[in-house]
Amino acid sequence: MTATAFSALHLNPALLKNLVSLGYTEMTPIQAHSLPLILAGKDVIAKAKTGSGKTAAFGIGILSRLALTSPGVQALVLCPTRELADQVGRELRRLARCTENLRILTLCGGVPFGPQMGSLEHGAHIVVGTPGRLLDHLRRGTLDLTSLQTLVLDEADRMLDMGFQEEISALIAATPVKKQTLLFSATYPEAIATMSATIQHQAVEVSVDEQHDEGAIEQVLYEVDKDERTEALARILAHYRPESTLVFCNTRKECQEVASALVKRGLSALAIHGDLEQRDRDEVLVRFANKSISILVATDVAARGLDIKELSAVINFELSRDPEVHIHRIGRTGRAGEQGLALSLVAEHESRRVQALETASGSVMARGNIDSLVIAAGGPLNPPMATLCIDGGRKNKMRPGDILGALTGIGGIAGSEVGKIDVFDHHAYVAVMRATAVQALACLSGNKIKGRFFKVRRIC
Repeated sequence: MTATAFSALHLNPALLKNLVSLGYTEMTPIQAHSLPLILAGKDVIAKAKTGSGKTAAFGIGILSRLALTSPGVQALVLCPTRELADQVGRELRRLARCTENLRILTLCGGVPFGPQMGSLEHGAHIVVGTPGRLLDHLRRGTLDLTSLQTLVLDEADRMLDMGFQEEISALIAATPVKKQTLLFSATYPEAIATMSATIQHQAVEVSVDEQHDEGAIEQVLYEVDKDERTEALARILAHYRPESTLVFCNTRKECQEVASALVKRGLSALAIHGDLEQRDRDEVLVRFANKSISILVATDVAARGLDIKELSAVINFELSRDPEVHIHRIGRTGRAGEQGLALSLVAEHESRRVQALETASGSVMARGNIDSLVIAAGGPLNPPMATLCIDGGRKNKMRPGDILGALTGIGGIAGSEVGKIDVFDHHAYVAVMRATAVQALACLSGNKIKGRFFKVRRIC
């Protein structure tokens, strides 16, 4: 038995058995360093990025302490965005599959209060949510935190960046003084140290440098004039032809302008930022994750919680002012043994930012010449998939298997032609190969799913 095996932690047998069934045998570095401390009841402040396994780290800790016979909310997980909260909620439910009678609720803005209030009336052991909506429930008296044992602040740096300090403070004031507080942050600015000193007791710091394999990310800087950035971006996309690209901008306005400019050039692009309505945000994320959109233009805050396993390239339309944020950005490509591509557009006056990045990384980044890039035949790659939206979801008892069955059974479409299926409360999305989209649309529109007809439309 190795020191990094989950079996070395002496977990509940049912929980351990479920971890094995999920393929969790060896702990990731952040899990190996933080889980023993969490299980020992210590307050922990951990530096961990998206994809490092941090959710399983605090999730296993929470599940190991729960008293299912006791009423009241025992664990609260705060997240900066609905996307991350949904992702955390799903992972906690996976980890808890062998735990009977456990109730996990996700409470976020952008959806009606009524159903959430009804769910809270039935009780919950674990609540995951965004600070604003959680505080609304607290003030309405529908959320009671007096029985709380574990408080988790996930991606705390982004919650501070988004201005949630007052909401977080108000929520913490409603919790017992004696509790375990776990703080996870991708970066470690001074504000995080100040927060830890305020809300944690003798916190143990855990920081794991999870560097990519040497050579896993090809990183190149292209110096261009500020007013030539959009044209340079289009040229880069036409040269490298990445299948999926995440483009980072520093402001919401720039984000939308860049996406619109790319669309005018005939590219498959969408923007995601804080001004979008929740359903629109969900749809954008679904379309990018299922490969029916090739380019997603995002701000750092909006990109948090993205669950994209295969990201061909990251492009910085403008460099971040924070070297740690830059490292976090490019760390989204080159994962799971794949070769990654990280490209940055810089203006001549940004030389100090470049120097700061190179000092932080300890290496000199390669310089490229934008004029030397050869535009590949056919231009940028078109997305391989198309997305169909079904006006029915979980509230209609719909499951991914029902949609897949309708397509491969009645529709006669090969399973290999069907991609990612996402089911929400009132609607669902299914990705199909573009050549199959017309056939798939006719199949789902003309046949019953779960015993009834649903309106289906193609959105890309």
